[in-house]
Amino acid sequence: MKKKKLNLRDIKPNSETEHNHDDGHNHSETQNGFKVYIPAIISFAMLIIGIALDYFNVTFFKDWIRIVWYGIAYLPVGLPVVKEGWKSIKRGDVFTEFFLMSIATIGAFVIGEYPEGVAVMLFYAVGELFQSAAVKRAKGNIKALLDVRPNEALVYRNNDYVSVNPESVVIGEKVQVRVGEKIPLDGILLSEKGSFNTAALTGESKPDTIAKGEKVFAGSINMDGVIEIETTKEFKDSSIARILDMVQNATARKSKTELFIRKFARVYTPIVVFLAIAVTFLPYFFVDDYVFRDWLYRALIFLVISCPCALVISIPLGYFGGLGAASKNGILFKGASFLDAMTKVNTVVMDKTGTVTKGVFKIKDVVNDSTFAKTDFMKYLMAMEEQSTHPIAKAIMEYKAEGSDFDATNVTEIAGKGLKGLVNGKTILVGNKALMTSNSIDVPSETDTIVESIVMVGIDSKFAGYITIADELKEDAHQAIKEIRESGISKIIMLSGDKDSITQQVAKELGIDWAKGGLLPEDKLNEVEKLKAQPDTKVAFIGDGINDAPVLATSDVGIAMGGLGSDVAIETADVIIQNDQPSKIARAIKIGRSTRSIVWQNIVLAFGVKIIVLILGAGGLATMWEAVFADVGVALLAILNAVRLQKMKWQ
Repeated sequence: MKKKKLNLRDIKPNSETEHNHDDGHNHSETQNGFKVYIPAIISFAMLIIGIALDYFNVTFFKDWIRIVWYGIAYLPVGLPVVKEGWKSIKRGDVFTEFFLMSIATIGAFVIGEYPEGVAVMLFYAVGELFQSAAVKRAKGNIKALLDVRPNEALVYRNNDYVSVNPESVVIGEKVQVRVGEKIPLDGILLSEKGSFNTAALTGESKPDTIAKGEKVFAGSINMDGVIEIETTKEFKDSSIARILDMVQNATARKSKTELFIRKFARVYTPIVVFLAIAVTFLPYFFVDDYVFRDWLYRALIFLVISCPCALVISIPLGYFGGLGAASKNGILFKGASFLDAMTKVNTVVMDKTGTVTKGVFKIKDVVNDSTFAKTDFMKYLMAMEEQSTHPIAKAIMEYKAEGSDFDATNVTEIAGKGLKGLVNGKTILVGNKALMTSNSIDVPSETDTIVESIVMVGIDSKFAGYITIADELKEDAHQAIKEIRESGISKIIMLSGDKDSITQQVAKELGIDWAKGGLLPEDKLNEVEKLKAQPDTKVAFIGDGINDAPVLATSDVGIAMGGLGSDVAIETADVIIQNDQPSKIARAIKIGRSTRSIVWQNIVLAFGVKIIVLILGAGGLATMWEAVFADVGVALLAILNAVRLQKMKWQ
């Protein structure tokens, strides 16, 4: 069956989504406010009143009136569970938590323990409400996170550009994109040319200049003037819709722990049913003063205690709480299995451009000959670059916001070398070393050792100086490496398609253990496969471009930068950092470890309490109230423990 694609309109303030428990029971996360609490409130009120009437031995509260009263109290919370148990039986799945709850509580009514029967179902219903609220909160975090992504497109309709939701744009429509805006849908450029930040798509730090008729991709940033595109894909096929689809279906990928507990519960449940039957009837052959009602009561207690609610509810919720906590922090895990996988990572491999660097050009150094003042040197340079549309020219023009008061004339472009023109009557050359030497200008030898991109300037046949252009480190790059080390990662490696000299320089500046540049996608793949072949090595790879997709797929955990990341990288990765901050990597590791810790706390709590009360119940030392605590009470504690994940501070 074809998988339904989701979009942002699928999640609305008054809609319903369902969290499926694999056993056929759906916890409806209706956002209908107070209504969902009414059944539990009715049952709770009637239970408290009934217990009070019993305690004070009120005359009229006897016989059939008492049975009817507790029966009505039972129905709002018990009937849905009995129905689910019956549905499961019809599907051939007899031994479920709903079957156990049903026979235990109905049995309690049969032997006259009405308050206990109501209490078991009431506490179960309260646990369901806790779980529903926790799931709703986690999905709310995810929705809020996705809502900050681009959500409008300027479409040409009825002789005017109108702002619409990208979902309503059809293939072939004309869309206008202003400077600094993200391309909302894939398309073809209609304008003569445009400059785009495509670092996420290509892995190159240089912005890409696109000509009319060429493809532009959703996620690229328009850097130069207002442009027009013709759409070639619908919004549902964009990276935004795919991310939402991934998040909505994240719980489909179960962790090994979660899968084990579910399988265990399927075997464990029929065993305890037959043990309960044995507790009821076997003592007849060994106990002199055997009383059927007493041993049936013990068996019912045994059933209530043995119900695997605390496990099958709290453990998936623990992982879902981890997913929600991560999404609240701008990290999207595609499934619980990757929360677990993140805890085992001991080697982090990362791309350079777009991962620890911004993927944009900035002037790093200005070195001018003493013959020219620095101010005049930059004015000559800017006057020339003002005539160019090259991305490097834009970086130079941003160096001084006020621009140049010099004017360039007769500017010509010399292919592969640079520009030549006149400024204030002086002949100006701006470009690379080849341009200088072809015009008989001597270039200082120091420029040969510079690893960054370099722009040289010649004035009237004399070398006037140079500037270096470099891709800028992200603000949190140093912090990211520091925190990754503090999280216990033993090895940090950088693999990049950029020049090896630049890669080595960035790695040295950040304190990365080992680096290699000038790599093709297949080279990166080979390096990661070598690492994975080493004993006890679990690799997380962080990248953002199409060229990183093979490595993201091969690594134990693939992490993509989602803010500007390519569709392919986002779809291939297991974890997505929404705002492109590398410091979130260490946070993802911490969330994974905390989630696993809480899940195991819940497992130990559930089994520990159950074993103790099971022994007491079989021996007649525990009442139905202890059974209620051992089952639903423990489930509640486990749920509250799981909810802690969303309250934790990860700074």
